[in-house]
Amino acid sequence: MGVLRNFVNPLHRQTKRNYLERMINEKVNCSKIAKKYGMEYWDGDRKFGYGGYKYIPGRWKPVAEELIKTYQLGPQSKVLDVGCGKGFLIHEMKLLEPKLDVRGLDISTYAISKAPEEIKSKIFEHDIRNKFPFKNKEFNLVISLGTIHNLPIIDVKNVLEEIERIGKSSYIMVEGYRNLQELFNLQCWALTCESFFSSEDWKWIFKNYGYHGDYEFIFFD
Repeated sequence: MGVLRNFVNPLHRQTKRNYLERMINEKVNCSKIAKKYGMEYWDGDRKFGYGGYKYIPGRWKPVAEELIKTYQLGPQSKVLDVGCGKGFLIHEMKLLEPKLDVRGLDISTYAISKAPEEIKSKIFEHDIRNKFPFKNKEFNLVISLGTIHNLPIIDVKNVLEEIERIGKSSYIMVEGYRNLQELFNLQCWALTCESFFSSEDWKWIFKNYGYHGDYEFIFFD
């Protein structure tokens, strides 16, 4: 198993969340809408998801810098973002290293349509529950942020195996918890999560599903 990283947590902790308000605000119906990953999830009312996921220049730059530095990415290095959404992270990586070969895939047609024009042609629609259309070890780095926990456990296994297959190096970030309060907060807040596991459970999953890449957990404290 790889290394526990701290790339996204500084950004994650900047957002304040009202857990109880989301739980009592027609959450079941909101979850059904969120799981369609359409306009409502990305740019609709906050109760359905992001409440407006807009590109803010530089917001993802610190994460992009850490990824490039940590995994020694240079000109011609190939990077794949699994569940890239609107592609803001790989866009920032491309700005930092213009000759980087970035690719992204996502299930959301809407998100892809809203990607920055500079990288829109590099992103395509794909359901990550299915086999990835790439060769073994095709990418120098495969990343996946905030996506894998949205799958049931049987599909988590398949995705981890595919990431392991196509990436020379890999890094994934998932939601987790360390205590009952964080579990409660996560259950209140998460609209699309299917796999609610503690950080120790996730480590067990990585080890037993043969995932050897790096990882990070975000918590809702």
